[in-house]
Amino acid sequence: MAKIKKHIEIIRTSNPVLRSLSKKSALAICDILSSHYTSVGITVINTADDLKKLLINKPDLVFVGMKFLTIDGLDPDSRIWLPDFLEKHGLAYTGSGSFAYKLEHDKQRAKKTITSSGIDTSAFLHLKHGELPKETDINFNYPVFIKPTSGGGGSGIDQSSYAKDFVAVLSKVKSLGFASNSDVIIEEYMPGREFSVAVLKHNSGIGYFVMPLELIAPLSGRGIRILTAKTKQADTEEFLPVNDMVIKARICTLALDAFLALGAKDFGRIDIRLDKDGVPNFLEANLIPSLTEDYGNFPKACQMNESIAYEEMIMHIVRLGFDNIDRGAKLIRKGAVDELSPLVKYA
Repeated sequence: MAKIKKHIEIIRTSNPVLRSLSKKSALAICDILSSHYTSVGITVINTADDLKKLLINKPDLVFVGMKFLTIDGLDPDSRIWLPDFLEKHGLAYTGSGSFAYKLEHDKQRAKKTITSSGIDTSAFLHLKHGELPKETDINFNYPVFIKPTSGGGGSGIDQSSYAKDFVAVLSKVKSLGFASNSDVIIEEYMPGREFSVAVLKHNSGIGYFVMPLELIAPLSGRGIRILTAKTKQADTEEFLPVNDMVIKARICTLALDAFLALGAKDFGRIDIRLDKDGVPNFLEANLIPSLTEDYGNFPKACQMNESIAYEEMIMHIVRLGFDNIDRGAKLIRKGAVDELSPLVKYA
């Protein structure tokens, strides 16, 4: 079969703080796409000059593997958000826009958005980097969970993230202050089952695949199950299908509601945990989830729920990117620009 005459450029970064796509995943995606498209490359984006090189390549579609580039160290005002940059220069891309990435990247802003949308999430306290809480600031129940507001892959999360008293809270907040430059969230701990839900738009442009799986972390010496950075890196958690149709319907509804409330597009992952009463609560979102074959929750959920194999999943994501171009061009020709970002319900 003849290859499609299109140039796709996969972008990633070697900066571990900014990276959403590993080298292994980028190479696997490149190999798959090279079988279907005439020109596929990988551009590593670490500097503004690397962005200029991307523009020179003039790809038909950019497969996005990072959310932003920081030009001036820790200064958030120096961030170049990749979707904004690509849109400014007329380049099509996969995944969500900058608005959704900015919300997803900042966990406290994401939770505020979720709460204002009427979606359940745990009570929480937000601390600026270097700020220490007072005991009276925590006006919700112990135990609590402490984590950075930014970063994925379990970054900053270990067994000490679970705290039963204020002394343990202070210890963890201080350690995060030394270990990262992120703000901190303290939230009421959800003791119930944990789920990861993959959301993938249909190629028709109407409706979504909403595909949950249950995550079971190894039991710690403290008798709790936490998906720490170490657990995620070692891939030692269990992944189970969700067979209870009542729970499945509830977590799928919450996941899609959260996905849309964050302004996400095409694909992403929503993490959910049950509270002490069995009510599903939003934990966080990842709109560029791990796409590593046989590792990431997103590919596993696609395979487990809809038998979408790894290659088909990658091709599906790319087709969505191209479909956005086609639909956008049609709407512009019709003068219907306001319809470029329709709110599409789960079907």
